[in-house]
Amino acid sequence: MPKSSQCVSPRSSQWMASLTILLLQIVLSSSYSSSSAYQRPAAGGKRPGFLGRTLILLDVNTRSPIRILNDNFLSLQLDPSIIKDGWLDFLSSKRLVTLARGLSPAFLRFGGKRTDFLQFNNQKNLAKFRGPGPDYYLKNYEDDIVRSDIALDKQKGCKLANHPDIMLELQREKAASTQLVLLKEQLSNIYSNITITARSLDKLYNFADCAGLHLILGLNALHRNPDNSWNTTSTLSLLKYSAGKKYNMSWELGNEPNAYRSMKGRAVNSTQLAQDYTKLRNLLQSVRYYHRAHLFGPNAGRPRKNAILLLDGFLKNAGSVVDAVTWQHYFVDGRVNKAEDFLKTRLLDTLTEQINKVTQVVNTHSPGKKVWLGGLGPAWSGGINNLSSTYAASFLWMNTLGVAAVQGVDVVLRHSFFDYGYSHLVDQHFNPLPDYWFSLVFKQLVGPKVLAVRVAGLQRKPQPGRVIRDKLRIYAHCTSYHNHNYVRGSITIYIINLHRSRKKIKLAGTLRNKTVHQYLLQPYGPDGLRARFVPCMFGKLTH
Repeated sequence: MPKSSQCVSPRSSQWMASLTILLLQIVLSSSYSSSSAYQRPAAGGKRPGFLGRTLILLDVNTRSPIRILNDNFLSLQLDPSIIKDGWLDFLSSKRLVTLARGLSPAFLRFGGKRTDFLQFNNQKNLAKFRGPGPDYYLKNYEDDIVRSDIALDKQKGCKLANHPDIMLELQREKAASTQLVLLKEQLSNIYSNITITARSLDKLYNFADCAGLHLILGLNALHRNPDNSWNTTSTLSLLKYSAGKKYNMSWELGNEPNAYRSMKGRAVNSTQLAQDYTKLRNLLQSVRYYHRAHLFGPNAGRPRKNAILLLDGFLKNAGSVVDAVTWQHYFVDGRVNKAEDFLKTRLLDTLTEQINKVTQVVNTHSPGKKVWLGGLGPAWSGGINNLSSTYAASFLWMNTLGVAAVQGVDVVLRHSFFDYGYSHLVDQHFNPLPDYWFSLVFKQLVGPKVLAVRVAGLQRKPQPGRVIRDKLRIYAHCTSYHNHNYVRGSITIYIINLHRSRKKIKLAGTLRNKTVHQYLLQPYGPDGLRARFVPCMFGKLTH
């Protein structure tokens, strides 16, 4: 019997009371499973499962965790486009708040490409600032929004609403027309300004607060003076308003500053950006309510040459100013049109390479500084229609969480929780998509302590000039302390099987003869990898 595990509470005499397993796979991959809803076609026309089952021995080192992550490891993001297309007015929906609350505790980053086009206006009346909409219903629709706002203002505490179906239908029509404008901006890389009013900020904070999320507000870094220094007028007004309302939130400045030249033809180098962050820190300290508020940045883009150079210079000059270093990663672009593309091991492995690049720069200038992966999504430009919101994309999402945890990324912010593009967790009918269900199970089961996995039975000799990429990915954590269905000492293991065949997994070593709770999420219906509905099956077995 090993010594007491780090997963165990001081009052427990057993190192493990039960084992919880979250399986995400193409074919059912366990020694006690016998069926599957989806299986990749075998090569050469051979029957499914022709490769047979390979026995894999699995054990977990329970003596000490290899990483300890933030309790808000899996967090969320909302894109500022929800102001322009009108969905911000529906964040008070009881259903939407309930779905978000299921993923708490978490951070909620309000940011994206349009962060650097936000302008704060301290006015309550939204009517003349609202985005465009079809003329035939705009006036009545605006009146409905105003009436809804008046009703919400009368509520105390969390302000929640049940919007009529006709009102939601009109909003979806309006959003569809606005999406054409947003898409044109995206393709041209020329963005118009967005006004965030006091009323808008109230609604955003109400949503975060009611859902148990901590708001991180992105500020416009492209509001510049003639000498290219950062103009703080709008930011100072926003800080004073938020402090007056006692809004407890954190801050961020800009979005992908390495790409500014392509958007506005005005570059902000690392030295200038460091000065801007220092100025923002001084502003926060000048507002009494925010003198200890957290500041995150610089939210650099994918770590290619320009982004790495900017990150290096920024940390050299302002590494001590930020509380965590943030950057972004997207896996594929809009040209991908096959669900199977999401299952390529080469694609899944790109994240490991990018994390290594970022952590190397951070450790050079700010050793020990926390690294956050912000704005993460399966694809650039808001995702891929009919693909990045399906079961197939969930392989990328779950692998991202596993890789990020093992490599010590403290927080992963998923873009986007709702509305923007095609890579969201909840659609415009307020229905949860596959990635939401995987996120919900992850939140319920996976704790912040990451454990080392020991696997036997997968050794292969590489052929000359060929890289062997792991198609069976196994990650282990202590089970979340927030889950009272399992005593401390429980372990959660989640498995991604990308092989064409089933894999028989036998629990060995310290895991032998333990009670197993299996949570299996499979695609529903005939669409296979393209399914947008994922039921969860639960089974209890003794291994």
